Amino acid sequence: MSHAALMPSPESCPALVLNADYRPLSYYPLSLWSWQTAIKAVFLDRVNIVSEYERMVRSPSVAMPLPSVIALKEYIKPATWPAFTRFNLFLRDRFRCQYCGDEADLTFDHVLPRALGGRTTWTNVTTACAPCNLRKGGRRTEEAHMHPQITPYRPTTQQLMNNGRGFPPNYLHESWRDYLYWDSELEP
Repeated sequence: MSHAALMPSPESCPALVLNADYRPLSYYPLSLWSWQTAIKAVFLDRVNIVSEYERMVRSPSVAMPLPSVIALKEYIKPATWPAFTRFNLFLRDRFRCQYCGDEADLTFDHVLPRALGGRTTWTNVTTACAPCNLRKGGRRTEEAHMHPQITPYRPTTQQLMNNGRGFPPNYLHESWRDYLYWDSELEP
């Protein structure tokens, strides 16, 4: 078997992207760029290469190792408040139904039903599994005798980042470990 056959494909070599302060841009999802995007940023002088893979890419005039960790040259200030999205709501609630704790078949529930004037806002929506959402129906939490384990709140970007640390990805390259801090024992 040739040496080239043992090398990983470039597609399996994403670059971890750090802000200029050497912290990941995001934990969940982990801030990763494809090898092509990372190489382009290097050539445009927008990033510093912090660590490299053994895998080389070549053009007729250049051979270079693929970056495994890159840091932006200019600091990007994180938004204070994240957008209200289904994913961010699930992340706020740690991917658990706030009524029964189940992690499967997640939806979201309006604590004060829309039919009764409830709006789709951080403070009125909670993560619910489909069976609990169906059981609660269009009733108020008091009527259904169902109360969210955590009162819905508007999280900060930092709170979502902290929650994201409880969900490490399946794959972490060795060169990334000095820049990532995972806490599998986060309190609910």
